[in-house]
Amino acid sequence: MTLTNGDDLAAVRVAYEAFRARGLKLDMTRGKPSPEQLDLANGLLALPGNLDHFSAAGDDARNYGVLQGLPEARALFAPLLGVPPGQVVVADNSSLAVMHDCIVWALLKGVPGSAAPWSKTADIAFICPVPGYDRHFKLCEEFGIRMLPVPMTGEGPDLDAVEALAADPAVKGMWCVPKYANPSGDVYSDESVRRLASMPTGAPDFRLFWDNAYAVHHLTAQRPEILDVLEACEAAGHADRAFIFASTSKITLAGGGLAFFGGSAANVKWYLARAEKRTIGSDKLNQLRHVRFLRDWAGLQRHMDAHRAILAPKFQAVETALEARLGGRDVAAWSRPEGGYFISLDAMEGTARRVVELAKEAGLALTPAGATSPYGVDARDRNLRLAPTFPPLKDVRDAAEGIALCILLAALEKRAAG
Repeated sequence: MTLTNGDDLAAVRVAYEAFRARGLKLDMTRGKPSPEQLDLANGLLALPGNLDHFSAAGDDARNYGVLQGLPEARALFAPLLGVPPGQVVVADNSSLAVMHDCIVWALLKGVPGSAAPWSKTADIAFICPVPGYDRHFKLCEEFGIRMLPVPMTGEGPDLDAVEALAADPAVKGMWCVPKYANPSGDVYSDESVRRLASMPTGAPDFRLFWDNAYAVHHLTAQRPEILDVLEACEAAGHADRAFIFASTSKITLAGGGLAFFGGSAANVKWYLARAEKRTIGSDKLNQLRHVRFLRDWAGLQRHMDAHRAILAPKFQAVETALEARLGGRDVAAWSRPEGGYFISLDAMEGTARRVVELAKEAGLALTPAGATSPYGVDARDRNLRLAPTFPPLKDVRDAAEGIALCILLAALEKRAAG
């Protein structure tokens, strides 16, 4: 029978209380690889071997040197960034650390094209697509960089809004996750890449912080390609506009991978000139083991197919639960990503914090409401980032059922309150 609003709310409360009574303890807060995914790279732990620690060029990987990274490692991972091997720098395990360093160095030293260090500009700002990556936002907060939100469209950021903001000389950069954006799953269209590469900017030293974190993290058999941002920038006469970042954190071992910086020849020269004061070379043994484990680009793709086999059922489980409980009820909308690590969900406006509260009471840990917005403040209190990658599939199914109940209960409570 069709339930009235009052009966519907009462029925959902009963279902929620029954779920809470199960006493589950489930964590859907962060997009970490699962133990099963990490196990896929256990072969790295036996490499490069006691007697085989020399690079193709004869460098002893145990020693200092080769600041830019081993040539074979740069060649293997260049497609991950979409730049020539000669314009790749291999760092240690964290691309976030590389982004941090680039911001600090830009503030203290400026970048190619700067008339002065960024810190000499009053009240500098970054454009921030929303929903976006909370750690990008935390970097801006840490260094007092004002954040300017722009909405996502399904094919990248709202370009009209971006271009209007970029005209201000105080705007020095923009965060971009161009493929399977965190958390929306957007894949930037060719038009988006071209316009970002060619748009006029008030600051001559404006930079796109191009975080290619999910470039090979597919959830389907499709492998979409985005336009080469470095080529697009060069064609538009802004060769130095893009700082490109990537890592193997969600490819091999999250705490023991490789991070990368790429860009124009001038940007790479700038990066290495700063980095040589900080280090005499990154972990070349780790570079060797990655090359010998993955072997080539085809080997990397096969490795990511094994990741997909683990992850795709988890994403499907979340979508199935959301559709079963929320479909057709006009209380939520969610992304159906073809890659990446997250599902972005918009609950009924004004209910996201209540959803997180209800989930906590039921034993479900969710990313805090507001985390996908600058300063942790979602003015509409609606966006939630769901991270189904880490828990076992059974736990994902249980968590998805509970999340859907919490979303529905929060919406019905709000409707009942008028």
